[in-house]
Amino acid sequence: MGKLLRTSPDHDVDVLVLGSGIAGLSFALDAARSGRVLVVTKRELVEANTRYAQGGVSSVLGDDDSFGEHVADTLTAGAGLCKPDVVRLCVEEGPAVVRRLVEWGVEFDRGPDGAFDLGREGGHSKRRVLHAGDITGAEIQRALVRAARAHPDIEILEHHHAVDLITTAKHLRVGGRNRCVGAYVLDVPGRRVLTVRARCTVLATGGAGKVYKYTSNPPVATGDGVAMAYRAGARVANLEFFQFHPTCLFHPRANSFLISEALRGEGGVLRLMDGTPFMRQYHALGSLAPRDIVARAIDHELKRRGEPYVLLDMSAREGDYLAERFPNIHARCLELGIDMRRDPIPVVPAAHYMCGGVQTDVDARTNVAGLFAIGEVACTGLHGANRLASNSLLEGAVFGARAARTVAGELSERGAPGPDLPGWDPGDAREPDEVVVITQNWKEIRRFMWNYVGIVRSDRRLARARRRIDLLRDEIHEYYWDYRVTPDLLELRNLAVVAELIVRSACLRKESRGLHYTIDHPDRSDSRFGTDTVLEGL
Repeated sequence: MGKLLRTSPDHDVDVLVLGSGIAGLSFALDAARSGRVLVVTKRELVEANTRYAQGGVSSVLGDDDSFGEHVADTLTAGAGLCKPDVVRLCVEEGPAVVRRLVEWGVEFDRGPDGAFDLGREGGHSKRRVLHAGDITGAEIQRALVRAARAHPDIEILEHHHAVDLITTAKHLRVGGRNRCVGAYVLDVPGRRVLTVRARCTVLATGGAGKVYKYTSNPPVATGDGVAMAYRAGARVANLEFFQFHPTCLFHPRANSFLISEALRGEGGVLRLMDGTPFMRQYHALGSLAPRDIVARAIDHELKRRGEPYVLLDMSAREGDYLAERFPNIHARCLELGIDMRRDPIPVVPAAHYMCGGVQTDVDARTNVAGLFAIGEVACTGLHGANRLASNSLLEGAVFGARAARTVAGELSERGAPGPDLPGWDPGDAREPDEVVVITQNWKEIRRFMWNYVGIVRSDRRLARARRRIDLLRDEIHEYYWDYRVTPDLLELRNLAVVAELIVRSACLRKESRGLHYTIDHPDRSDSRFGTDTVLEGL
């Protein structure tokens, strides 16, 4: 890149939202009552992690349930690192955001009496998971996309990829508190970088499952928000806690298809390949144990026995209940020759959910003024060291609503228009002519992250990963400045940053807790490591 030239922005809005899942779209729908909202998404509006969520939204709606029990279950799963005030806030605001989702058109399953049909998942003591069959995320995404497209004050840019956040400290060279004033955005079809000025910028970019070789996440989950926020000076926290879903379908044509935790909530039993149940020796709840324990148990058994998968047995459920309750999973399994009404399902763990992220307060603010983070990209304090099943969609909706209220307050204090921003100048950058550099580095990162920074870690494995990411970061950095930006290059650049942050965070935590398990430090130490792992932004 050459010299940055000051210019008027291509887009000038009140609120810029990066991402289009439950957090981003629910926020946009609320925030549009206060100002002009621009939603930027790097694929189609419907393509987000939310779309692939099978289980549902956890919320206290049953007569036999209570806020206190939901809080207790969340704290237990979080292994001592949840912020109790945040957990209680999120749980207590759950029913209100559920009602809001219904107002936007989300159709959750109901019983004959019209009441919500509540499911149960691992780690939950009661049935409190609202669902729409086994495609809850797709139903939520459908309704929110429809509502957002119909809103007159929401502009949507699909196939636009955020490049970097624009800040006063880095781009305007202004003293005082660092402030985010917008972002550079690659118009992929137009092959040009736009300058977007915004009074408030909201990261809702989702997770980073693609940093690992095996993941349940869609291709869009490349950690863009964490990487951009970190480069802009925002703090990130608890990135060593990456959740591995214990049950992804093992099949050469399955592409890590997720087998919902709700199956275990409906009586599924995990067994070895010879049919022996094994989870009771790892946890009193057996196959309903929290995800970190189940994933680690499966990983241990696979390595101990040298077998490729374990089995999820659903035969305790008779008749057509499974086909009716889990139609999508049932149909996909049938396509692959597995009738889960009688055949056990072969499953393995895969990277699933990033419990850490950009550190925020209870109103979604980061330490960079004008920059907010909601959903999986954020570290709010709800999940701690391990996320309780179906708390993620809840968190996205709750903090989307809270962020909208906060942003409305900031927009009400209307001042002068923002400053002219430096436009994007590619300088001497040329068209990429060695795409193999991108594909090779992408594969290498994902492979060593799986082998060295996966479900079970060690000091030696982490040191090896650290050396490799340092070399790759230098190579990627050089490539980034020599060639014009493309979506693949931007995603690789962001994946490398996130990989480095995960490795650095894991190296700092010399204990085992929740999703971070290391054979060199197998015990939990509250006295030394009972706090968040925080890395200051650049």
